[in-house]
This record gives sequence, C-alpha cells and structure tokens, in this order.
Amino acid sequence: MTRPENSISLDDLPGFDPATARALLTTARRLAHDYDTTFDAGEVTDLLADSYRRLARTAQVTLYLPVLAERLTRERLKALATTRGLIAKRVPEVLFVCVHNAGRSQMAAALTRHYASTALHIRTGGSDPGSRIQPEVVAAMKDIGLSLDEEFPKPLTDDILAAADVVITMGCGDRCPYLPGKRYEDWPVGDPDGAPAEQVAAIRDDIDHRVRALLTSLLPDQPLPPPRTP
Repeated sequence: MTRPENSISLDDLPGFDPATARALLTTARRLAHDYDTTFDAGEVTDLLADSYRRLARTAQVTLYLPVLAERLTRERLKALATTRGLIAKRVPEVLFVCVHNAGRSQMAAALTRHYASTALHIRTGGSDPGSRIQPEVVAAMKDIGLSLDEEFPKPLTDDILAAADVVITMGCGDRCPYLPGKRYEDWPVGDPDGAPAEQVAAIRDDIDHRVRALLTSLLPDQPLPPPRTP
C-alpha cells in the first residue's frame, strides 16, 4: 500500500535543521508526485534524505544542495526502477567511476554523451567524491567545446551501480566496487588534479581515444562524429 505524496511531513525528515527540512519536504513531495506509480512516498523521501546527506559530506557550499540532491535522487530512482523491472531499459547504461568524480570520469562521461547522443545512458560516480569539478578539467573540456558547468561530483551508490551494464573505472583501485554480470574495464589514465594545462589536455585526449574505442565496440553500427579537438 503506497502513501499519497501529500502525507509526507517534516517528521519523515529527522536530523535536518528546519530550513533544510522544509526545502527537502517540498522536493520530496514533488518527487513522490512524479514517481507515484512506481515508488512509495516513504521510499522516495528516504532516498532523497540519503542523497542529501551523502552530498553534504564534502560540500563546501550548501545553498544548492537541495537542488543537487533532487537531481541525484532522480537518477537513483530511475536506476532502481530499471533494476526492478518497473521501466524498460531502452539503451545500454555506462557508468564511469573514479575516486573523486571530479576529473577523469566527468571528462569520459561528457565525451561519451557527445559521441553517443541518446544511444547510451551515461552516469558517473566517485568512491570518495570531491567537493567540485576540478577547474583545470572544466577548462580543458571548454577548450574542445564541451561544458561541465551543470555537472557535480556524485557518490557512487549501490542502485546506480546495479543499473549499469558497463562499468569503466579509472584510478580507484580496490575502492571501485564490483558486481558480477557486468562488463568492466579499467582505464589506466593519469590524474588531472592539479596538473598543468598541457598535461590535463593530454589526459583528456587519452580518454577521448578510449571513449571512441569503447563506442566502436558498444555501437558498431553507429558512425562516430569526428574527434573533438581544440
């Protein structure tokens, strides 16, 4: 038996200061309404609260955390709905993982989205997510016309991992989780954190080459656009 979305109250969000709880309550009701045919309002609220707490662990500025928590929760709900068979999986799902989800995995995801368009569903996560996308990475991607302005480091959650068909790991070693039945690749690419611009560009181009090879194997019948160059 599911609860109606308007039955969610502040009592369902313990442990938050009043202003945060009110903001999350509004978001929880919106999410419960949007997913009322697939999820119980209580599960939606719990997932939102968990997403907020995970992001808050490393956030330097909390003003936009409710918005980011909503975005992360929507991704987690979609992943859960897929793994539970509540919605059809229309395209393969690729997950890029690095330690902080602030550099390599973000570059790989942006390049893959550019080349694959809607033929793949792309997600990212970090085993120990950072507080922001590395500015040198943002600049390197801007040099080839791709923006990371809307992206943010996200924690790697079990629901996101379970929904993936292909998992690409970069530099997280034993901290990268493993689930049987998925295609795994580990890409030994350099860490751009704090590196000079020319080194970050070289890492970006290395990832670009690997992304194009991955897409050739996943989408053999889909022609690739030309490589992105500065």
